[in-house]
Amino acid sequence: MALITKAIKGTQDFLPSDIYKYQFLEQTVRDIAEKFGFREIRTPVFEHTELFQRGVGETTDVVQKEMYTFDDKGGRSITLRPEGTAGVARAFLEHGLFNDALPQKFCYLTNCYRYEKPQAGRWREFQQFGVEIMGAAAPAADAEIISLANEIFSFLGVEEIRLELNSIGCPDCRKQYHAALRDYFAAHSDDLCGTCRERLEKNPMRLLDCKVPTCREIGKNAPVILDYLCPDCADHFDKVKRYLDAMEIPFTVNPRIVRGLDYYTRTVFEFVADTIGAQGTVCGGGRYDGLIEELGGPHTPSLGFGMGTGRLLMLLESQGIELPAPTGCDLYIAPMGEAASFRAAALTAALRANGVHAQTDVVGRSLKAQMKYADKIGAKYTLVLGDNELAEGKANLKDMDSGETSAVALDGLEDSFMELLVQRATASLAETLDLDPGEVDLSALI
Repeated sequence: MALITKAIKGTQDFLPSDIYKYQFLEQTVRDIAEKFGFREIRTPVFEHTELFQRGVGETTDVVQKEMYTFDDKGGRSITLRPEGTAGVARAFLEHGLFNDALPQKFCYLTNCYRYEKPQAGRWREFQQFGVEIMGAAAPAADAEIISLANEIFSFLGVEEIRLELNSIGCPDCRKQYHAALRDYFAAHSDDLCGTCRERLEKNPMRLLDCKVPTCREIGKNAPVILDYLCPDCADHFDKVKRYLDAMEIPFTVNPRIVRGLDYYTRTVFEFVADTIGAQGTVCGGGRYDGLIEELGGPHTPSLGFGMGTGRLLMLLESQGIELPAPTGCDLYIAPMGEAASFRAAALTAALRANGVHAQTDVVGRSLKAQMKYADKIGAKYTLVLGDNELAEGKANLKDMDSGETSAVALDGLEDSFMELLVQRATASLAETLDLDPGEVDLSALI
């Protein structure tokens, strides 16, 4: 029994007490992406394994070590998506979206799955917000997605975060760089970890991303990709930096950024924070001009980024940034007796239809137990409804903060209570802005 009542290692539950934080983040990133012209896309949670092998890259850690892959009942090799881009690229091709007006701008909030060692900021099931622009070759597009991510951090009030930028060139200029890396690391092959020795021939740039201390130390003096960029790639990178300067987005060039997936070309970037420990990269992305072709489509220069919402929330909490809590219960109606229970159900239905967060008893508790429950759920007001109240057509409304009570008519309660909420909000806003309540008009909300 212990096993089935405990979440699988590397996964987590999102409880009602905390879910509002994720909901706020999700709505925030959707709203900001919409301002930039991105439209939401949703793709299946699993795809044919070959999609990730060809798209992500067979030499990456993701494909070699981390994918959740299995054969389905039809004998097909299926993989839970480890990242979002490949699925969007497949949908772009399958539905012929390359025939529509380009560029196509997509955004998504999706769960991803990677089998790796769970640690702070890294889970086996995690949610990722991502954006993709397909059909844009100009460096202005690189700067646009970076500015989108930057606006998210600015809106949320994040301060201690930095943008690190690099270019890893195109396949042509990377040939010379790969040769230089092989020559350099071959001289240190005896000191490399087993994984890096395997990477040396297949994908030498992956050695720069190794987390083994000895390999990292060797890599400090390795050749730098920026010294091997062809004229076109160098010009592209220079213009990306000029666009960022024009938008007043600060950045540092980090020639060691290679990203973890093979499909990247030219611009790569990361937003990094030191306040959440070793897993400090909150957002990472770049350009992948050859991915659509690799999957069998036409040449379609593309780019995007991924941002883990769980890691983003860790960053906000590390900097003491609080997200808006939910409204909660505006009014709890506590009925006494069957007749009162039916009337309470009718009243709460009318209140909810009018936009009020209303609740009533659905368990059959005593009045004392109901009032304890109303207090626990943070009800702003309570209204006790019994035979006397039904007979008189009115009841006492209690402000749970001040303890004050006032008589209200049951008929038209939804309208009078909404007016009361507006008055309360007006007073609160006036106090916050240091204004006279008469200077604040929220009547349009009724």
